[in-house]
Amino acid sequence: MTKEQIKKIIPHREPFLLIDEINDLIPAKSATGKLYVRPDFDFFKGHFPQKPVMPGVLIVESLAQVGAVVLLSDKNYSGKIAYFTGIKNAKMRRQVLPGDHLILKVELTRLKLGFGLGNAQAYVGDELAVSCEISFAAQ
Repeated sequence: MTKEQIKKIIPHREPFLLIDEINDLIPAKSATGKLYVRPDFDFFKGHFPQKPVMPGVLIVESLAQVGAVVLLSDKNYSGKIAYFTGIKNAKMRRQVLPGDHLILKVELTRLKLGFGLGNAQAYVGDELAVSCEISFAAQ
């Protein structure tokens, strides 16, 4: 799934759309996404000018956006908005730098009446960069 196809599913737009592609999508179950961490991302100007590092919270947001694609790709949730409602057990294990390619994996573990939970991991190559549990509500 390309960025243009992703835009047809979730409402995020640049500069806050933090997914470039989606692969291995199983609606309402799981997906793998990618983000190419471009050196010209605006947040690198201030985080940190001498040693740019992608903020961990934006990596978590990338994961949440992949989770939104997983949910909103399902015909029962199509056209809704998935609101991020929580983060649990977040661990930042590796810095993400300009030029890195993030592999974003999300699996929904619970879904009932538009509320749900998911397990999420972000990798650079084979190295785990961020892991967390996310919760959401679709309206």
